[in-house]
Amino acid sequence: MATTIEPTTQTKTNFLTAIQEAIAEEMAANKNMICLGEDIGILGGAFGVTIGLQDSFGTERVIDMPISEAAIAGVSIGLALNGKTVCAEFQFMDFISTGFDQIVNNMATYHYRTAGEVALNITMRGPAGGYGGGALYHSQMNEAWFANSPGLKIVCPSTPYDAKGLTKAALRDPNPVLIYEVKELYRKREIEEVLPTEDYIVPIGKAAIRREGKDITLISYGQNVYHCLEVADLLAKDGFSAEVIDLRSIVPLDEEAIVTSVKKTNRVLVINEAPRTCGFAGEVVARINELCFEYLDAPALRVTRLDTPVPWVKPLELFVLPSVDKMYQTALKVCRY
Repeated sequence: MATTIEPTTQTKTNFLTAIQEAIAEEMAANKNMICLGEDIGILGGAFGVTIGLQDSFGTERVIDMPISEAAIAGVSIGLALNGKTVCAEFQFMDFISTGFDQIVNNMATYHYRTAGEVALNITMRGPAGGYGGGALYHSQMNEAWFANSPGLKIVCPSTPYDAKGLTKAALRDPNPVLIYEVKELYRKREIEEVLPTEDYIVPIGKAAIRREGKDITLISYGQNVYHCLEVADLLAKDGFSAEVIDLRSIVPLDEEAIVTSVKKTNRVLVINEAPRTCGFAGEVVARINELCFEYLDAPALRVTRLDTPVPWVKPLELFVLPSVDKMYQTALKVCRY
């Protein structure tokens, strides 16, 4: 019989287990919390994030839903209106589009429509991102859809520490939060880390500096942060010192961290794996131009996915998605401008 996951001590924890711990601990602490989603109970989720939750908290609090993202979003709203804290899993964030109307026209607007009297404590989470051969229906980063919908917060952690802390912060936030969990990070051994035994959260809206530098700022989130760190190593061989900023939170955006870094380095490259047209990298570049244009010694550039679906064949997938080489060559261009 599976049991509730206990906090780690000195054992290194992977990204997936960090999310498991966050959900289980919040379920234990908050009797009004309910989890729902496709196959999250008996199966434990497509990737195993919710394994053991139904055994520990029962079928009335961990609910297997029909294959209908619209229903998952709609039921989440109803539960939240009745005082529940809701953790809704979308089996793949690609398919969240079928629940789009409920999320952007009902969930996102409810606080505004009630003049601030009603808050919907809903966390929507699920696997996203490419590089794993998931092809067009299982590789998307569609966070920009929801960044365009006022009333929603959006986070995308890159480390186990942040995955746990941001999940807890989302579950305690009175209003809707989307968590994009990059599935290629779930069981990535290289990023495992020892987590605190005490309770903690990572504040939504605060970026993290993953590497200090003085010649160029590399800005990203999710899996691309690790690509940026590789690029920083390559640039160091050319004599350039790169600062790497992990946004962690997309909405709200930590403008202060971005501006502070750009004022120091005077050059910037923004990376994300969403398409170029109307992707969030373009929004970050626009904010930089608005807030600190006079500090730039080179154009603020971006590296993104091409404006095409993600192919299944590996060489084509790597051609379409941002690669370390593309980032490196573009960063060199900015540094040598």
